[in-house]
This record gives sequence, C-alpha cells and structure tokens, in this order.
Amino acid sequence: MNMKVAIIGGVAGGATCAAHLRRLDEFCQITIYEKGDYISFANCGLPYYLSGEISDKRYLILQTPASFKARFNVDVRLKCEVLKIDTDKKELKIRDLASNAEFSDTYDKLVIATGGKLIAPNIPGIEFAVPLRTINDAEKIKEELKTKKSAAIIGGGYIGLEAAENIKKAGCDVTIIEGTSQVMNSLDYDMAQIVKHTLLKNGVNLYLDTFVEGIKKAENGYELALSNGEMIKAGFVVLATGIRPDNKLAKDAGIKLGDTGGILVNESMQTSHKDIYAVGDAVEVEDIVLGTKTLIPLAGLANKQGVIAADNICGINNTFKGAQGSSIIRLFDKTIAQTGKNEKQLKGIKYHKIHIDPFSNATYFPGAKQMILKVIFDDDGTILGSQIIGEAGVDKRCDIMSVAIRQKMKISDLKDLELCYSPPYGSAKDPINMAGYVGENLLTGKAKFFYVEDIDNLIRQKAFILDVRTPYEYNMGHIEGAVNIEVDKLRDNLHLLPRDKDIYLYCQVGVRGHVAAMILKNHGFSVYNLSGGMKAYLEMTRKI
Repeated sequence: MNMKVAIIGGVAGGATCAAHLRRLDEFCQITIYEKGDYISFANCGLPYYLSGEISDKRYLILQTPASFKARFNVDVRLKCEVLKIDTDKKELKIRDLASNAEFSDTYDKLVIATGGKLIAPNIPGIEFAVPLRTINDAEKIKEELKTKKSAAIIGGGYIGLEAAENIKKAGCDVTIIEGTSQVMNSLDYDMAQIVKHTLLKNGVNLYLDTFVEGIKKAENGYELALSNGEMIKAGFVVLATGIRPDNKLAKDAGIKLGDTGGILVNESMQTSHKDIYAVGDAVEVEDIVLGTKTLIPLAGLANKQGVIAADNICGINNTFKGAQGSSIIRLFDKTIAQTGKNEKQLKGIKYHKIHIDPFSNATYFPGAKQMILKVIFDDDGTILGSQIIGEAGVDKRCDIMSVAIRQKMKISDLKDLELCYSPPYGSAKDPINMAGYVGENLLTGKAKFFYVEDIDNLIRQKAFILDVRTPYEYNMGHIEGAVNIEVDKLRDNLHLLPRDKDIYLYCQVGVRGHVAAMILKNHGFSVYNLSGGMKAYLEMTRKI
C-alpha cells in the first residue's frame, strides 16, 4: 500500500517538503493542510509590495493549489486548520474554515510545518495593529496607504525596518516604537547606531526604550499611548514585534518541546514520535557556534529542513547540521548583514573584536563605497561572528564570513583566501583579506587596540590620546583632550610623546593609526590604536 503523508503548513518548509517527497516517491499520497489563503508564497517579499517595488501580488505567489497539483500531484487544502493530532490513531482532526465543518484524516507520516506565531503585546487596542506576515496583511496595509499619510510601526527588528523603508517610499510618514535601546537587536550596539542614523537621515521618526501601552481609535486613524507619557497619532499601525514557535498542536499531542519552546527534533528532523517530523520556524535547532539550542526563523533553513525531512521519510539518510543565523536587509541606501554571534550573545565567553572600514572595490574606480566590517573571534582565532554595513559589496563579504564560520576558520585564514579581483568588483587587498591581517596582528601582539566604549573612561583618567590625522581633520572635530601630530610628521616629534604612559592614538578609520602605532612601537612606546577610528567614534556618539 502506498505511503500516506500529511503536512501541516504549506509555506516554505511544508511546500518544499511536499515537492521533494514527490520527486523521491511518485506513488505516495501527499496532502497539505494550510489554514491560510495561499501556499508557497514569498513572505520575505511582502514589504516591497507595499512600496510598489514589487508591482503585483501575483509575483509573490510561487505556487497555487492547481499548479502544485499539476506539477507534483499534491492535494492542497487551503483554509483548513488542523485542530488536533492523535498520535496513537495517527489521525488529524481538521476544520474547514470556509464551511466551519470538521472532518478527520489519517497519516502514515506527518510533517509539522506550522511556522511562527506573532508575539503581540497584551495591551488595549492591539487588535487595531496589522501584522505583516501574509499577503492578506500586505493588502490591508496597501489599502491604508491609499488614504493615510502616517504610520506607526511597533517593533524595530528586521520586519519593522523593512516595513518602515517601504511605507516611507510609498509617501507615508513613519514612526518606529522599539522597546529596547537599539534597533535590530541581532546587531551589537555600535553597529546598530549606524542603522539608527540611517533611519533618522531618511526621515523616519524613532522612539527607543519606549513601549506602546495602548491604542485607540481617533479621527483619521489612531492614537498610541507611549510609556514615556507621550500620545502620538498615526493613520494606521503595523505590528512587527517578532515571532515565537507555533507549537500548540505539537504540545497538545504530547510531542516534546525544547527549552526554547521550539519543537524538539533530531538531526533527521524527527520529533519524539518516530513517524512525525517537524521543520521551519516551529523547531528548535543547534547553534553551530555555541553548541547550544536556539530558535532561528529563516526561510532558507526551513527549505533545507523540508528536504531533509522528505529524504528521511523516504528512507534516505540526510541530516541537518545546525545553524548560525545569517541575515541581510536593505535599508534605504544601506545594506546591513550579519552572521554568527554578536557580543551580547557571547557573555561569559572570552572574545576579541576588530573593526575595519574598507571600500567595496578599488577606490580609483567610480562607485567605490565604504563599508564597516566587524569580526568577533576567540583566543584561538576561531571566527564567532561578523556584522557588515555599507552601500555596496556587503552581501558578498558577509557570505564569505558565513562560510568561514561554518568551516570553523581562524581569523588569520582570511588573509590567505584568494578572492576575485577586478576594479569594478573588489580590490587587490579585499576587505576580507584585510580583516585577516588585522585580526592576526591583534592575536600575535603586533598591534593592540582600544575601543569606542573605552574613550569616556580614558578621558576621565586623563590618558594620553593622540590624533594622527591632518590638522584640518583635527579642527573639524576630535576626541576631547587629544593631541594632534599627523602621522607623516610623527618621527620628527617623538620627543613630544610620553614614554612613561600608554599612548592611545586614532586616525579616521584605523589605517593611518596602524602605521603610526608601528612607528611608535618600534621606537619603544606602548601604544593602542582605536579600532574603527574616528569614524566609529562619530557613529557611536552622534545624536542624529
């Protein structure tokens, strides 16, 4: 008798699993139960539909029930919500949301791909806020944009920022309310400051360390009560507060959950019940950097897990090898990418960090753009994480860093990578290679660094701070108390420097600072170079 497979959830992981199952087994019976109106749609593209950059919602719909049936012979049941899993009888209880009728179905193998559930704050009026998770959500917001001129977005993570960019581009004023001290909490504070300034520069209003305590209807829209005592008005409200695993079905069925709340699966994507698999945002995964369990809701991972589950259902050994969390967004003129761990996630673990400010390609070629590249690594040099922000070339470098982390490469290995070079695309000293040199210098003691967060304390201690930029640059703005001797005149002015104190020097981005530091080191001085230079200091401390 042919195997009968039921799949709960028909977006990334569920649809991929169904398609791969069919490729492996032409004769098994496959049914997808999806409680929404669409399967296999590109939810990552929803923000760009708001601005019109994606002009038609049909471009977001990758498959329909009819096309899926025609190509893969899969029975897709839309607007059908699975209410209960009976693991003993291998039976599902299902409600047809269109007719409200209930019926049952059986399975030999079951795949749970229920995804994530929106985290909605428990406040009065939260029902007025529209999430951005489905095509129907996007249609509601598009309709609001026809008549409303202002929007409030609750949440400053990836979805919140992408929504902000595209709603702003649609001609609407935007305010973001974020409960923590920074936007994009997957970034460290220093890098998040660059994102903050990008938002402000593009006219987005921003409230940090602020919560929405209530929403009520008002003339031409809504009023939001904020935790700082303010009341703000908005034509409509978008809810972008993140997701947690939608685990209720699994939990009620006695399927084990992990400590994170995600469904517990083994490397074959098999749950605690041998004939039940789970994939996507609902599952807990292994963090390959820390070796701990975590939640990483990314479409790419869901698709990989769908393939792995299908393979194992068909008796083919395939295993999920963990995740590190690699992500990227566009925000106006900036690209922001990260992979691996940030400093906040490494509490209790000794690590080192470097900042460099290289260009996307050869500076003599038109269009070269500067980026900020941060790398975090341990005492052995093993790369733990990286964050990159810039206007060009960011995706390429972050992908390289992602591979480096996956392969457990050392920071010094980066200098040996042979990367493509042509003036329009890169430089002979690629940013990745330069990060390798700088990191190796730190670990071998060739160079010592101090960081922006150290500066206030150094000023209080009246440390000797040396600005090695030109007098013009110095006069345009400098760190309080800094002495200015530009690098090209340093050898002639060594007598002005103290030999009984550490010297903390800086230039604009760190390159001239390294030259100056090596000069002074060779003359017997104890010297530290500011990681990221004056540029990093300004990004961290400027108010707008």
